[in-house]
Amino acid sequence: MEVIFNRRSIRRYKNQPVEPEKIDRILRAAMQAPSATNQQPWEFIVVQKKEILEKLASISPYSKMTADAPLAIVLLANDDKMRMKHHWEQDMAAAAQNILLEAAYLGLGGVWIGVAPIEERMQAIREIFGLKSKLKPFCIIPIGYPGKGQEHKFVDRYDASKVHYDMY
Repeated sequence: MEVIFNRRSIRRYKNQPVEPEKIDRILRAAMQAPSATNQQPWEFIVVQKKEILEKLASISPYSKMTADAPLAIVLLANDDKMRMKHHWEQDMAAAAQNILLEAAYLGLGGVWIGVAPIEERMQAIREIFGLKSKLKPFCIIPIGYPGKGQEHKFVDRYDASKVHYDMY
């Protein structure tokens, strides 16, 4: 459980490729996420081509670090697999968290770049990859070995004033 407490958003990366076996483990972790009625609507695009990473970096003011990452994973929800259509974002969020935790466990770093529900960002991803409308872009997670000044370390975020028992 130490990885939960130490994981931090990593926005700068070494110029070092991520090994295929680590990518595989990250994707396997993503697919172990809980899902409403076990619908598992997720699909993933693993991006390693520099020109595509640069396009992803331009979809929002918060995605610029994607251009310098050795890879990014784009999380998509497939509408055809949804039985609980109002819960797809929760399913995808659980998968995204698993990706970030497994990356940290493997000595890598990543950062969650929000896409959904901002339609212009979702549309930009659809256009970059030529996606059909049944695929809903959820987020982008650039991943790599932490660069200079970036590290996973414990920061105590516990706030007892936010905990309520039995009543608010």
